[in-house]
Amino acid sequence: MAKEITPRSEDYSQWYLDIVRKARLADNSPVRGCMVIKPHGFGIWERMRDALDAMFKETGHVNAYFPLFIPKSFLSKEAAHVEGFAKECAVVTHYRLKNDPNGGGVVVDPEAKLEEELIVRPTSETIIWNTYRDWIQSYRDLPILINQWANVVRWEMRTRPFLRTAEFLWQEGHTAHASSEEAMQETLMILDVYARFAEEWMAMPVIKGVKTPNERFAGADETFCIEALMQDGKALQAGTSHFLGQNFAKAFDVLFLNKDNQQEHVWATSWGVSTRLIGGLIMTHSDDDGLVIPPKLAPTQVVIVPIPKPSPELTAAASKIVADLRAKGIRVTVDNDDQNRPGFKFAEYEMIGIPIRLGLGQRDLAAGQVEVARRDTKEKTNVPLEGLGDYIANLLEEIQQNLFERAKAYRDAHITKADSLAEMEDILENKGGFVLAHWDGTTETELEIKERTKATIRCIPLGWPDEAGNCVLTGKPSAHRVLFARAY
Repeated sequence: MAKEITPRSEDYSQWYLDIVRKARLADNSPVRGCMVIKPHGFGIWERMRDALDAMFKETGHVNAYFPLFIPKSFLSKEAAHVEGFAKECAVVTHYRLKNDPNGGGVVVDPEAKLEEELIVRPTSETIIWNTYRDWIQSYRDLPILINQWANVVRWEMRTRPFLRTAEFLWQEGHTAHASSEEAMQETLMILDVYARFAEEWMAMPVIKGVKTPNERFAGADETFCIEALMQDGKALQAGTSHFLGQNFAKAFDVLFLNKDNQQEHVWATSWGVSTRLIGGLIMTHSDDDGLVIPPKLAPTQVVIVPIPKPSPELTAAASKIVADLRAKGIRVTVDNDDQNRPGFKFAEYEMIGIPIRLGLGQRDLAAGQVEVARRDTKEKTNVPLEGLGDYIANLLEEIQQNLFERAKAYRDAHITKADSLAEMEDILENKGGFVLAHWDGTTETELEIKERTKATIRCIPLGWPDEAGNCVLTGKPSAHRVLFARAY
C-alpha cells in the first residue's frame, strides 16, 4: 500500500492527496471544489468537534443555529465585510425549477425569481447581528456567548481536500459584550483555547499572534491567530479569533442601555476553526507509509489482529483484552476478517494511522503476551497480558507526547532570523519554515515583500521579546520582528 503513496521528498502536494485518498479520509465530489468526508475522516472531525465543544462549554458558551441563507442586503451593511467576501459568495437567485418544455430535463423557472437574492453563508456575522438586535435591550442581556457548528460556502477557485474547499465544516463563535475590555478578554481567551486544543489534542505546536491590518478579518478591529508549520516548511493558519469592536453593532443598530442608563453600541467578537485542521493534522504528523493520528483524536486507538486468522481461542482472548482496554476508556476494535493475511492487515492499519496494533497468535497466548506495535516509531514490543490495560494507556500518552515533541523540534529548527531581504529569500528557498524579520509597519512594504518572496506576514507574535532593528526591505526602523512564511 505504501508504494501507492508518492514520497514527500518527491512531490509533497501529491503525497498529501495520496494520504487523503488511501487513508480513506475523503473523496472528490461531483460538485467542483467540494468533498465527501468518509467515515474515517469524519470520525477524526467528530473527535475534534467534541473536544472543542467541551472546551467552549467549560468557558460558558452555548450552542445555537442560524440560517444557511443570508439576505444580500445584510452583507451590504458593513462595508469592509462585504468587500472581503464579495468574490467568494454563492448566490441564490430563484426558488423553483420546472420541466423544460423542449425535453431538456429541468430548468430554472424564470417566473420564480427572488425579490432579494440570498447568499449561501460564507460566515454568519451579518445574520447573527441582525438577530442580536432583537435579543439585546440592556446590559442585563449581556454577555451573549453563542457558538454554532455549521457548514459554510466560499467559492474557491483552487481547492484541495480539507485545506481549501468551496464548502467546509466549522464552528463559529459570535459573542456580544457590554465593554471593549470584556470583548477583548473573550477574544484572547478563545485564542488560548485554540492553542491548547492544537497542542494538547492535535500534538501540533502553534505560535499565537496578531495579524497585520492587511491580513485582518474583513470587518474586525483586530484578528488574532494560531500559526503552525507543516513538514514542507509552509505555514498553516489553524484558527482565528476576531475582536470586532462595535462595527457590526453599528451596522445593524444593536444598542443597549448601559448601567449609567445611556444607550451604547454593543461590543463583539467572532472566532472559528474548521475541517482545515484535518489537513493540518495530516501534514504535521504523517509519513510516507500513510496517516499518523495523535491518539486523543484517533477514532480507533487500538486494533487487535488475530494471527494468522481468528479462531475460537484467539477470539476469546481478544474479547478479554477488549474488555480490559475499554474499562480504561480506550477505543479498541478486533479485526475478525478471515480473508486477508496479517501482512495486508498490518499495512492497512499503518496506512489509516491506528496508533497501536496488537498482534495475537497462539504462541503469544502460550507465552502470556501480545505483540505491541506503535504507529509513530514503528517499534514492536512483546508485552505481558497481565497489566496490558495500564501499559496501553500509558503508551497512548507517550505516543501523544512524542508526536508533539517531534513536531515542535521540527518547528523550532525552522524558525530563522533574517536581517536582509536577500537572506530572507535564501532561507525561504533553501530551508523553508518561519522567518523572523523586521518590517516597517506599512501595508505597501508588506505587499512588496510578498510580491518578491511569495511569503506573507503570518503574525506579529504575542509575548515574544521586542528587538529593535531595521526593515529588511526599506531599512526603516522597526520595533520588533514579525513572522514571515510561505503558507497554505
